Amino acid sequence: MSWNICVIGAGKIGQMIAALLKSSSNYSVTVADRDLAALSGLNRQGISTRQIDVTDAVQLTKGLDGFDAVISAAPFFLTPQIAKAAKDAGAHYFDLTEDVAATNTVRDLAEGSETAFMPQCGLAPGFVGIAGAALAAEFDTLDSLHMRVGALPLFPTNALKYNLTWSTDGLINEYCNPCDAIVNGARVKTAPLEDYERIGHDGVEYECFNTSGGLGTLPETLDGKARAVSYRSIRYPGHCDILKLLLNDLGLERRRDLLKDVFETALPRTDQDVVLVYCTAKGQIDGVLREKSLINKSYARTIKGQTWSAIQVTTAAGVLGVVDLMRTSALPSKGFVRQEQVVLSDFLNTEFGQLYRAGDATQQNKAA
Repeated sequence: MSWNICVIGAGKIGQMIAALLKSSSNYSVTVADRDLAALSGLNRQGISTRQIDVTDAVQLTKGLDGFDAVISAAPFFLTPQIAKAAKDAGAHYFDLTEDVAATNTVRDLAEGSETAFMPQCGLAPGFVGIAGAALAAEFDTLDSLHMRVGALPLFPTNALKYNLTWSTDGLINEYCNPCDAIVNGARVKTAPLEDYERIGHDGVEYECFNTSGGLGTLPETLDGKARAVSYRSIRYPGHCDILKLLLNDLGLERRRDLLKDVFETALPRTDQDVVLVYCTAKGQIDGVLREKSLINKSYARTIKGQTWSAIQVTTAAGVLGVVDLMRTSALPSKGFVRQEQVVLSDFLNTEFGQLYRAGDATQQNKAA
């Protein structure tokens, strides 16, 4: 069965989602935004567009009428009104948000709904939750599950060793908001930028530290089943110290508007990036303490003649993989749906999830 999709947001991720949907025989797609210039660029690519002001609830709900599903690629603070309009229009709802409060709003809207509501569908939260849940399921008794994700420039040149690759608002949210975790068997909130560690992969050294939102609903799902569950962002060494200077010493955690201006003025954007997913779980299998890891490393690539960044590919594939599973009835079609309800192998076999296979996903395990 073919689905008619409305993508809200004509930014970098929205454009990638629309391009992938347009290339599929299973979907028709329309992109909605209030920015006519952005929509004009999509029109030139043969993608249907619709000018809609998301802040106008009546116009938004009317504009979503007739669509099977809505994918929000808009900033997290627009999530509540978009999800409400999708419900009123009778459409399934998906988004990419890392914001916990926005997700809680979506969960409330999902209660008693005749359509499905599936937030947090991008990379992290999103694919990393699917991968983490798959690892956890391999153990008879799970001790710990640690997930690390980084969207990084291939060629870092500044002191932060970082370039903007996605939403600045979302990035600041991750650096400033409390982080969900399981510590010593209890669900807790941990401080961002803490629990610092170093890891290495392919001869490159990275640093990792707590950031908000990446776990999605996994702490709730694994509550009482694991001693430790955490999510940390991967960066090149030195990044965390500068963040602490900016956020704590200079007080920009309380001036997020100014921090956003600093980032967008001083940090150039790049499409030459790499996305590293690094998940590790430990626990008992057949009475033996074992450890398993899943590692996926994705680069910018050319798809059907267009060059896309690694963060665009992995985020778009994350949401479209679960959209495809719902279209084919492999996921519930009503109420709130979590990432960990997705079977990893099913996801990787969808026409969009296959894009992760180019990242050379590898599983490694060892007995202790």
